[in-house]
Amino acid sequence: MILLPPFSLIICTYMRPEPLLNLLKSVQEQTLYPDEILIVDGSPDNKTELLLKINNIEKLKYFCVEEKDRGLTRQRNYGISKVNIDSEIVCFLDDDVVLDNKYFESLLDTYRVFPDALGVGGYIDNETKWEKVDENYIPSIKEFCFDGWKRKDGSRFVLRKKLNLDSDCPPGFSPRFSHGRSVGFLPPSNKTYQVEQLMGGVSSFKKSIFKTFSFSTYFEGYGLYEDADFSLRVAKQGNLYLNTAASLSHYHAPSGRPNHYKYGKMVVRNGWYVWRIKNPNPKFTDRFKWNAITILLTAIRFSNVLTESNKKVPLTEALGRTVGLWSLFFNKPKNTHEK
Repeated sequence: MILLPPFSLIICTYMRPEPLLNLLKSVQEQTLYPDEILIVDGSPDNKTELLLKINNIEKLKYFCVEEKDRGLTRQRNYGISKVNIDSEIVCFLDDDVVLDNKYFESLLDTYRVFPDALGVGGYIDNETKWEKVDENYIPSIKEFCFDGWKRKDGSRFVLRKKLNLDSDCPPGFSPRFSHGRSVGFLPPSNKTYQVEQLMGGVSSFKKSIFKTFSFSTYFEGYGLYEDADFSLRVAKQGNLYLNTAASLSHYHAPSGRPNHYKYGKMVVRNGWYVWRIKNPNPKFTDRFKWNAITILLTAIRFSNVLTESNKKVPLTEALGRTVGLWSLFFNKPKNTHEK
């Protein structure tokens, strides 16, 4: 029997008691169980606490944080401060996912196979339909192909291809002009891939890195792109991997999300912040491409007003993106956290 390192699981939650319970039920079915489960609750009510009290979850520790510690990045930092001293790996999960029963076993085994790993991510398997293809397969412009697998490409990426604005990096790596393809563009191959970005709600890291790194409190509340910021900083110090065999499903619970105007504004401002984490001194070409893609995506969101039934959603998000872009001329985000 292979001994894997002791590990802690941190779940930050906000007003999602039922999705959280569904996740915890899938944790109970794991072939490898966490040495401790830390629930860091930022909810203003006690519904999550009450639900956990009537369900017996082994090794669970519940923390309800005050206002000063609310928000995704602050709650993660709070959870890290409470991790058992004997833990070697710290895992993070969003509160609206459900795990395959070998998720932790596959995830933790990656550290044995790749002892240089500072972090390892899991794989969301319920959001994209992939198809295996021959190695000589030539994809159409409406398809994305990687490592012998293909998927339908989003209309945004199709348009970017036509305008020569597509990412020039493999999935999980950020181009010098940012706007790359996320780890969601890695196929369900059961392989492990090296990356420089992990999705925070499906991630794990060696506990030792938290002596040097913490999650940036620049990202308030919902914390859009906080995971990109953190993993890009860590990747400058060592290797990160994503194991597609460590699978789970993501169900995108609607509660706890920001309004669409704030979301649109965050997309642009937080996106700019993360871009400068990777490339603090961009060349003219990098600047041109970042701005061109940002404007293009905003224009596409405005055009969705004509095609979507709920026209308020794309309109308010597009307005948020527009305001976010203009705000960069007068008030650029300041990186006060990089270590």
